[in-house]
Amino acid sequence: MSNATGIDGERRRKREGSDDDDDNINGQDRGEAKTKDLKGIITSLILIEEQEKRDRDEREEAAAEEKLDLDLNSKKKTKSMVEFYSNFRDYYTEIDEADRLKRKRSRAMAASVAVATVEEAQEGKPNKGSTGVGSGHQHRRLWVKDRSKAWWEECSSPDYPEEEFKKAFRMGKSTFDMICEELNSVIAKEDTTLRNAIPVKQRVAVCIWRLATGEPLRLVSKRFGLGISTCHKLVLEVCTAIRTVLMPKYLQWPDDDALMKIKDKFESVSGIPNVVGSMYTTHIPIIAPKISVSAYFNKRHTERNQKSSYSITVQGVVDPRGAFTDVCIGWPGSMNDDQVLEKSALYQRASGGLLKGDWIVGNSGYPLLDWVLVPYTQQNLTWTQHAFNEKIGEIQRVAKGAFARLKGRWSCLQKRTEVKLQDLPVVLGACCVLHNICEMRNEEPDPELKIELLDDEMAPEVPVRSGSSMKARDAIAHNLLHHGLAGTSFL
Repeated sequence: MSNATGIDGERRRKREGSDDDDDNINGQDRGEAKTKDLKGIITSLILIEEQEKRDRDEREEAAAEEKLDLDLNSKKKTKSMVEFYSNFRDYYTEIDEADRLKRKRSRAMAASVAVATVEEAQEGKPNKGSTGVGSGHQHRRLWVKDRSKAWWEECSSPDYPEEEFKKAFRMGKSTFDMICEELNSVIAKEDTTLRNAIPVKQRVAVCIWRLATGEPLRLVSKRFGLGISTCHKLVLEVCTAIRTVLMPKYLQWPDDDALMKIKDKFESVSGIPNVVGSMYTTHIPIIAPKISVSAYFNKRHTERNQKSSYSITVQGVVDPRGAFTDVCIGWPGSMNDDQVLEKSALYQRASGGLLKGDWIVGNSGYPLLDWVLVPYTQQNLTWTQHAFNEKIGEIQRVAKGAFARLKGRWSCLQKRTEVKLQDLPVVLGACCVLHNICEMRNEEPDPELKIELLDDEMAPEVPVRSGSSMKARDAIAHNLLHHGLAGTSFL
């Protein structure tokens, strides 16, 4: 029994050992299969990587070749363009040289013709090349466009009505002739062998008409039978002559004798002593400048008119007749009246003692200074202060009325002109001088030309800048009221 059992155990061990051997063999086979699969995968990856590298190398090579081709093409195009522009420049250089030689020959020919014309005229021989027929005293003329001068010829004739002339030029014939005579030595031109000079009267008339009407230059050109550029040049030339020749005679600070008469006149009007002038500042509209636009922007006019406005300022002091004794022209329209005053030559002279003991009357836009007398501006004025403001207002109206007549006479001051900004002070100065001449010669403006000034008065930041002047103003106000010189219209 025990032997049988041992035999069975041995058999089982053999079977189990046989099974283990089979398992080992199968595991080895599977391991070898896995190794083969792994090697295959690695080989495939290596092949793929090598293929990608070859593809990348091929792409880089193709890109390099393409870049080389582009560089070659670009160099060819650049070379072609350089050659083209070189030929183009040479071609036009030849044309310019030919034109230069042609102009040179033309000038030489014209000069020779002019010399021959003069020589033949001096010898009394007829010039075969001259236009027209008849004697040899005729000269060759430059070609000039034929324009009608009928209107000016009619105005300049002795039979032309005085009233019509004054309506056109804002002054009578005698005043106009006086201005022409004064300017003759400066603006007169001599005739040449090629053309006749424009007469002095026509030169002055072009300028005054332009200032008086403010018409565009193209209309002035048609009216006087002259070119547009010629009219523009004449306006500036005559205005410059007026400033140079007439301003020292007709617009200057009064001497001592004249100042005494001015003081007496203003005191007889207002009861305020030692007043030597009435001051006002107005704005002249301009086209928006290309530089410093904000400096010339007139905020107050813009807000009132709902339209962007640009301007320059004109500050003036007038005598009892309304004639200017001092002007300051050209400061930007964004500046207040007190800022313009501080920039003026008058301020510098007054600070140096020119007006010691004298007054210039201004409106509420100016500060109270040692020499500037202004109305009271605080609230709840006393009876005495009201009376003073009423009397000082009478003096201030002299300056405001003078500026209203200035702008009414010379309508160019009411609209934006074609004059450049740098030339405007010359034109405005000429208008002030012509205004003085008209005032001094009692040239009453046409009532139809009356205008209303719209210059906003901005109170200065420091309205009172002199304690002594404040006491002097109070004393003047007291004397006006208690000596029966103040009115009662404020009641």
